[in-house]
Amino acid sequence: MASISFRHLYKKYPGGVTAVSDFTLEVKDKEFLIFVGPSGCGKTTTLRMIAGLEEITEGELFIGDRLVNDIAPKDRDIAMVFQNYALYPHMTVFENMAFGLRLRKTPKEEIKRKVEEAARILDITHLLDRRPKQLSGGQKQRVALGRAIVRNPKVFLLDEPLSNLDAKLRAAMRTELTKLHKRLGTTFVYVTHDQVEAMTMATRIVVMKDGIIQQVDTPQNLYDFPVNLFVAGFMGTPQMNFIEAMVMNKNGETYLRWGENNIKLPAEKANAPELKDYVGKEVIMGIRPECIHDEPRYLEMFTESTVEAMVDVTELMGAEIYLYLTAEETSFIARVAPTSTARSGDMVKIALDSSKIHIFDKDTERCIIH
Repeated sequence: MASISFRHLYKKYPGGVTAVSDFTLEVKDKEFLIFVGPSGCGKTTTLRMIAGLEEITEGELFIGDRLVNDIAPKDRDIAMVFQNYALYPHMTVFENMAFGLRLRKTPKEEIKRKVEEAARILDITHLLDRRPKQLSGGQKQRVALGRAIVRNPKVFLLDEPLSNLDAKLRAAMRTELTKLHKRLGTTFVYVTHDQVEAMTMATRIVVMKDGIIQQVDTPQNLYDFPVNLFVAGFMGTPQMNFIEAMVMNKNGETYLRWGENNIKLPAEKANAPELKDYVGKEVIMGIRPECIHDEPRYLEMFTESTVEAMVDVTELMGAEIYLYLTAEETSFIARVAPTSTARSGDMVKIALDSSKIHIFDKDTERCIIH
């Protein structure tokens, strides 16, 4: 059993700095949980509290059924993979992977068996006699993982393990880590600032800001149903567009007035009881770039949510084009088909998929309706 239970955890430093505040969360057994957020949001501090490398100021931390607040790191049955891999340069790959087992006085035959099995899983058997300076970044990363695997811990802790790799290798290692998690059937707790890593690997994601949990959910739910502006803007590339608008009622229909543009809301959004108190008030309209279109069929489909915009810049991404647009003095991005003929300096008509609009309270930044 390798569940983790955080109960009102705080981490406070001298001088009144609170790095983590009232952190309460249940991590399920065998889950791949990812902490994500900008630098300084408290995600690594939280990971280090699980490892025992940071003292807990307040609250309780359980691994399984055991309270571990005052238990030494070596006795917590966890293994941590660091951002810089932390390999011993004077040791071979085999010796690096065997080091923790030797400290525990594990018999030599068992060490050999465990290291060779981990090396086979990670496809690094041919590297066992090399030293770290002879390895590439990706190979070092696998050795660091191997050193953790041989200990057969209850929990794997990974602190931005892919951040030192190039883009191609990072994508490949994301797949490898997902496969490894399934094969080992162990709880993984992973820290990253890269929301692509979080979206592609996690069973659940914890979005953090200023030491406080903003939302905990599956990747798809975070993307589709963000609870506030911060989560909506953090998840997704390019990020969600945010546009100030006024909620208006006209002839029994509900519109979002954006400058001279009226965006008609579909019935399921217009009739949402949460929206009634916002009629005549300013809100933040959120719409993702892929929900903004310039193809004729979409312009016909969404005739009551079209606007004219100036194309500032176009970026051809191969399978799609990013259009950087300005309308009503507001800049926003559309993600359109590669067949788009829009060019910099053009005035174009675009359609907003009104069924995909999110509306946020301007003051609290909480999501009113999805």
